[in-house]
Parts: sequence; C-alpha cells; structure tokens
Amino acid sequence: MSKTSMKRDADVAETRRTASPSMWETVNRVVFPVKDQDLTLPLYAIEWTRPHLPEQVFNPPIDLKRLNLSKQSLTGFQRMVDDGITRHADTDSNDVFTVGSRRSITVKAGHRVSLCTFFNAFPASYWRRWTNVGSIRLSLKAQGKGSVIVFKSNGRGLFSPITTLGVDSSARVTRIETILPLKGFIDGGYYWFDVKADDDAPLTISDAEWDAPVAARRAHAGDAGKTTTASIAITTFNRPSYCHDQLKAIAADDNLRRRLDTIYCVDQGTDLVRDQPGFADTARALGGQLIYVRQANLGGSGGYSRGMYETLRAGSSDYVQLLDDDAISEPESIIRAINFADYTRKPTIVGGGMFHIDNRTILLTLGEHWDPHSNMHGAIPGRPYNHDFAKHPLIESPEWHQRLEADYNAWWMCLIPTEVIRKIGLGLPLFIKHDDIEFGLRARRHGFRTVALPGVAVWHQAWHDKDPLRTWEEYFVLRNRWIQGLLYCDKPMPRFLREMVAGDVNAGCKLTYSAMKLRNMAMRDLMRGPQYIIDTMPTIISTVRKAREGFADSTVISDLDSVPEPEHAFAAPNGRWTSLGFRAELVRTFARNLFGRGSGVNDERPQVEIPYKDVFWMSFRGVNSALVTTPDGDNVEWFRRDSDLYRRMFMSNLKLYGELLKNWDRYSRMYRSCDMSSPKVWERIFEQTRIDE
Repeated sequence: MSKTSMKRDADVAETRRTASPSMWETVNRVVFPVKDQDLTLPLYAIEWTRPHLPEQVFNPPIDLKRLNLSKQSLTGFQRMVDDGITRHADTDSNDVFTVGSRRSITVKAGHRVSLCTFFNAFPASYWRRWTNVGSIRLSLKAQGKGSVIVFKSNGRGLFSPITTLGVDSSARVTRIETILPLKGFIDGGYYWFDVKADDDAPLTISDAEWDAPVAARRAHAGDAGKTTTASIAITTFNRPSYCHDQLKAIAADDNLRRRLDTIYCVDQGTDLVRDQPGFADTARALGGQLIYVRQANLGGSGGYSRGMYETLRAGSSDYVQLLDDDAISEPESIIRAINFADYTRKPTIVGGGMFHIDNRTILLTLGEHWDPHSNMHGAIPGRPYNHDFAKHPLIESPEWHQRLEADYNAWWMCLIPTEVIRKIGLGLPLFIKHDDIEFGLRARRHGFRTVALPGVAVWHQAWHDKDPLRTWEEYFVLRNRWIQGLLYCDKPMPRFLREMVAGDVNAGCKLTYSAMKLRNMAMRDLMRGPQYIIDTMPTIISTVRKAREGFADSTVISDLDSVPEPEHAFAAPNGRWTSLGFRAELVRTFARNLFGRGSGVNDERPQVEIPYKDVFWMSFRGVNSALVTTPDGDNVEWFRRDSDLYRRMFMSNLKLYGELLKNWDRYSRMYRSCDMSSPKVWERIFEQTRIDE
C-alpha cells in the first residue's frame, strides 16, 4: 500500500518520504503537448470511457479458430458491427480537460482522464526485464478535489486498479506519492494513473514523475550526484528548415540540454542549414553545445558515423543519440532513453518508435524483426505496422501491453552507448539502407541488445510516398541487403534465390527497367568485395545516378501537356483473389512478361495513365505504355514495355544470383574478415572527402 501521510507547509503539502531524496531520481516525467494538441493529444491523455477489451484477452485460444461467416446469425452479425462502432475516448473535447502547461493538466468537474497512453504510461515490463530496479515511485502534485487512481496491466492487456489516492485540497497544492513493486511484468504490462475530478470541483495534476532508486543504476552506480551525458548526431542533406527546427527544439528544452554534451549537425547538402533565417540565433542559444560539420554527401551511414566518430574522439559522452534531420522529436523521449540506458544491467542500445508525421497518432513501428531465413526485416510478429492510438487507445490494445523483443531499431531515433561503439565500430560504409539493421545485428552478436522502449518516439515522414524501386535507392536496397546476408546468414537458404528473383519479377512486371539495371550493378559491386565498397563510398552515389539515365521509367516529365493524352481511361484492378489464386496470377503475369513480345518502345501515345496509388504489378497487365505518377505526386514518367530488354536483364541477373549463392562461403569470409566499420576506415573516408572552407 502507498504511504499517504502528509506534512504541510504554507504552500505545499508533501507526503512523508520513505527514503531520503538522494535515494530516488526521476526517470520518466509525465508531460503534455503544448503545440499541435489537436494532432497529438491522444498520445498523452485521453478522456476516460469504459474500456472495451476483445475476447482474446480473456480467452487467448480463440485466435486459433477460423471465422465462418456462413454460420453467423443476424444477431451475431449486428453485435459484431455494434462492437466495431463502440465509442472511443474523445481527446478533442475541451469540456473534459485542458492542458495547462508542459507538466500540468486540469480535469473539469465531474470528468475523468486516463494517462494510459503511449507517452505517459510507464513501461514497467521493460524496466523489469532489462534493469535491476525492483520498485518504482510515482509522485505528483495535486490541487482540487477528486482522486488519482493507479492501475497496473499485464502482458495480456488485463488491468486492475492498485491504489486510489484521494485529493481534497482546493486551497493549496498537495504532493502525493506511492511506491509500486515491479512484480508480475515478465510478459509485459504498464503502470499508469487516471485522474478523476469530483462532481463539484476540478482537479489539477502537475509535475508527475516516475522515480527509480539510485542504488539500482548501473551507470555511476549509487552516485546520486553524478549523471551521464549524451551527444546528439544529426545528419542532413538539403532539408535545412527541418534540421533547423530540430535544433531549435533542442535549444528550447533546458531539461534536455542539461544531459547533453554536444550536438553534431553534419550537413552534407548544398542548401545549408547555417544559411537558414535565424540560424545564428539558434547557434548562439546552443553555444558550445553545437558543432556544425560540413562534409561531402556520404549518405545516412556517413553522416551518422561522423557523429559517432566525433563523439568517440571527444571522449566526454556516455552515449550518442542518432536523430533524423526531418523528424519532429519529443524531447522528453531523449531524456527517457538516456535514463533507461543508465539502469540497464549492461550497455544497451535504446531505440524509439516512429509516428507518421502526416498522421501524428499512427505508430508505424516500435522496433523491428530480422528473419535470417529470408534475410528480410519486418514488423515484430504480432505487431503489424500502422497502429492508430487515437482510434485504438493503449488501454484497448492488449497486444501493445505485451513486451516486445526487437532485433534492431531504425536510426530515426536510436541511443547508442559509446562503449558499444568502441567495441564494435561505427556504421558500415553503405551510404544508405540497412546500415541501422546491420549495426543492431552486429551489436547483438557481441552481446549488446537493442530495446525499443515505449514512451520514446519521433514523428517522421512515412514510407507511403516513397518507392525505392523507382529511384537510385534500389541499388543500395539490394546490395546492402545481401552484404548483410553474407555477414549474418551462415548458409544460403533456398529462399534466398526466391527473394532475389522476386525483386526482378516485381520490377519487370511494373516496367521499371532502370531498377533492373541497378540490381545488376549492385550484385556485381557486391561480388567485387568489401574493399571495393569502402573505396567507392565517396563516389558511389554519382555512379548510381548516372547508371539510371536514359531509361523511360527514369525520365521525369513535369508538363503533362507535353505528352499525348492517353488512349483510354485507367481502370484499377478489381476482383477478389484467394491467396493461391493471387500467386497463380502473378506467375502468369511474370510468364507473359518474360516470354511475350509486347513492346511500347515506339508508341506515340500512352495507353493509360496510372496514379501512384495503383502502381503495382497487376495494373500493368496488358499495358505496353503508360504515364505513371511519381511518388511525390508532382510529375509523371512514361513507362514503355521492352520485352527483349527485360529478358536479357532477367537472365543476366539470374546468373549473378546463382554465382553469389554458389560461392556464398567465399564471399562471406571476405566480408566477415574485413574491418569495414573501424574509426580508421572512416577517418580515411572523411579525409578523402573533406570540404575546405
């Protein structure tokens, strides 16, 4: 039970502490958004409604049963529909609660608010699994009348109230606290609290925080007066306004800056961050904490590795926080990641999730999984991409109460202990793609785990308006994926060939022959060996861009009036396919592409115009030429079928795939024996590409 005896002074009534203040330190502060509340509030606080939990929470084996709609009665169907329209928490209603500041919230009389949300529920299961913390303390200030109800959930999403802390203090602020054990959290679970105002008075909660005992801290163990620090590495290429916004957000957060040594802004572009209006003021505000680095464009791996390199060379930081330039960060997330890393039993990489920047409540992913049988990454099993916490709040999403085991965390936000970097090196010189996956796998091989921590995240541009197959990125996607495979797959699986061929099938069926060219080039370069990858790092991007030139699918048309009107309107594919039927149709489509004689090379007029949302293989069946919208929606490209070219490219690539798999062991030894990620390797690359100003 919590201790709620009070000692009061003129302004603040404080609960008698069970230990001296130095024995506890804050690891998670409860925060609220002061900007963009209409876009993000469901991630912080929600109006309480009676939770609606699905049946699988109470009866897990039900998921093993197949749905049979033919046996569904009208009543049963209506009940299913009614369940689907059950009212969820209304987080936009100002008559329920208001956010007073970054650290305070007022619940209006007669209402109740829940903090069972992504950013404010305490991830107890992660602290139980990865740290030696045995109990956690919740402390907060309250003024008004009502109660604070503390809840606990388990890995199944079942929850129950643990304690209720009454508040009857309209004239002054009352400080209350309770100590909670970290027991029963192996599979998952959170702590959180609801705030309920009495019918006749509002209730304000402020300065709420979750504290851990200092004695359980690994970093500077037992020394309450000493804290760890981190440096931030931001790499940017021609996104100066986004990057500047990121720097301004950091500069404005004093609580975060107390934990920072240096922000390394690695600018690899031509439209420079330092030329942004107001940059001089931002730099002045950050003072010596900002180091602006200009270097040639070495991609994400080059920019982040530069930040790691400079952090190691400075020797003053315990961690380096990798942070994307075009992300909107929740500054509290960075502090939480540092605090969690301080308490882990051994040095641990702490990652954060990615919310869509254009749909702020939708979580793309929190940590990801790598499958050695396919050498492919994806969502952690049971956690599909794109969960909307506004539509399905945490309290009604039992699958998100189960603790996740991540293989790696993408580098939109990832905290790496400098001790890990000293032992395993920097990122691989891959320019872009798979550098973050490979680093996570390498760290795990050396005994350093990655924890994707709930409550830690950024908002970032989503992938739905990107298509690597139609850009120079396809080269890096293929080459780096199979470098990764050579490093971490002990033997070639039969599925490897299917994975390689599938990319060519997809490219050919969509008439993207420039991608076929890049895939051929990628495999040839991979088999030239790791030293070739290192040596060409400074120039590879220009080589790849040039290789795409001249293909119809890489020639951008900005003026639609400059091309003839399509012969007929495009009709999106329709029909309903079984899984087997869908695969059979793909095989038939591929066969027609490979053995057919269709050609649109000399067409004077496109047959159809295909919008970007419909750019998948089925839309190109029977089409020899088409205007296709670019992913950014700003231009079109005139795709033209060339069956002879496709056959030549497909067979050439197939021979390369066969050669790689036949000599897998030899190539694997080459890459595993080469020290591609050492600071010395990167130092040479940085020196070769130095920009003198």
